[in-house]
Amino acid sequence: MSLPDLIEIVPLDKPVHAEITVPGSKSITNRALALAALAAGEVTLEGALWSEDTQVMVDCLQRLGFEVRVAPDATEFCNRTITVRGRGGEIPNAGTGEKPLELFVGNAGTAARFLAAMVCLGCGVYRLSGVPRMHERPQAALFTALRELGYRVDSAHDKLPAMLHGTGLRVGRCRVSIEESSQFASALLLCAEHGKWSVEVVGENAEESPYVAMTLEMIKVFPRKGGPFQIEPDASSGSYFWAAGLLAPSATSPEKSGDLMIGVQHWPSSGWQIDERFREFMVPKAMISRRTDLGDSIMTAIVLAPFTAWSNPPKFSLLFTDLHRLRVQECERVAALRTELTKCGATVIEKDDTLEVLDTDLHGASIETYDDHRMAMCFAVVGLKVPGIKLRNPSCVKKTFPNFFQKLAAAPPHGLGASILDTRTGRKLSHDELFAG
Repeated sequence: MSLPDLIEIVPLDKPVHAEITVPGSKSITNRALALAALAAGEVTLEGALWSEDTQVMVDCLQRLGFEVRVAPDATEFCNRTITVRGRGGEIPNAGTGEKPLELFVGNAGTAARFLAAMVCLGCGVYRLSGVPRMHERPQAALFTALRELGYRVDSAHDKLPAMLHGTGLRVGRCRVSIEESSQFASALLLCAEHGKWSVEVVGENAEESPYVAMTLEMIKVFPRKGGPFQIEPDASSGSYFWAAGLLAPSATSPEKSGDLMIGVQHWPSSGWQIDERFREFMVPKAMISRRTDLGDSIMTAIVLAPFTAWSNPPKFSLLFTDLHRLRVQECERVAALRTELTKCGATVIEKDDTLEVLDTDLHGASIETYDDHRMAMCFAVVGLKVPGIKLRNPSCVKKTFPNFFQKLAAAPPHGLGASILDTRTGRKLSHDELFAG
């Protein structure tokens, strides 16, 4: 069984009291997989996300010759316990110029960037490729830095597909810009100790970039000689359920919303994930920045913006700034958010790299998800409040949260009890049919 290509979310019609578990952080899991492969011993990753992006990373590590074992996680269906036997910086397998070792990264930006740096520590030729959208996403700053270190990178347009020629340790220095993606710096920093690289990070807010900071903190505490490492729940994924709590009917007044009776278990507090701050922005602020306030969960805040009347005067507007990185992710997210919210009746003004969203009454619409997991999950939350929200290609959530729709539909307290329909037949979908496999 699989998700239909068009589903409808039925709004919640009664108060819900739920404590939801969400799978592990993709950002932490894929960083931890890279660090585990480079460790000098066996590392056990507990609570690791098991989704399309992390499966791609595991598959690539296995193709590179690393021993990786995957076991179920009893507490969360889309987590796994992953054991990696590190090789102390050695990359076991490699290809040749005539027959490079092929690594397919799908649309996983973390895998594409982290592996590009890692394979340079090998001794041979590697070809990285992905889906068409991954071939459009930026890589130039990372490739430039690798060439500065002395590695050969062959790419027609400094994007994937690319051929990388690994020559092992090369003592050197490089500068890397994070203007387009902080993953470029993280990729180099994860491998810097083993490559003997000195990495200077430059660009907008380089010293305070939350994802670079996450990488540096993980490097500090990671069991580099082997041992256990706990992965946090994904704060971006958790934001959808905090948002659902704002939109669900109130226990005191069912026609209103906002009792916050829906929460997320084991909410992270390490400071590694910028999106753990999402709850601070559930009481809307006039301006929210993608650079300093929130990461991917700013998309959740944007789709919540039309509902701000529950706590603000009518015609209140919210301004979301510094959104340029959203344009080069799984889809052109700034334009996508504007387009789909406008379909629903919202007033959205796009100017440069900002979106201004006015407090507006929304109506149903058929939502294009652009093969973007976060677009699908954001508008599913809208559907918990607004009748007639239909999602195209909902299975794209498999990238980071394959059981997302199962969580929406499961009975409280482990789910929200929402009904999700096959739009073409009007039939309510079963638990098994809601998994994005």
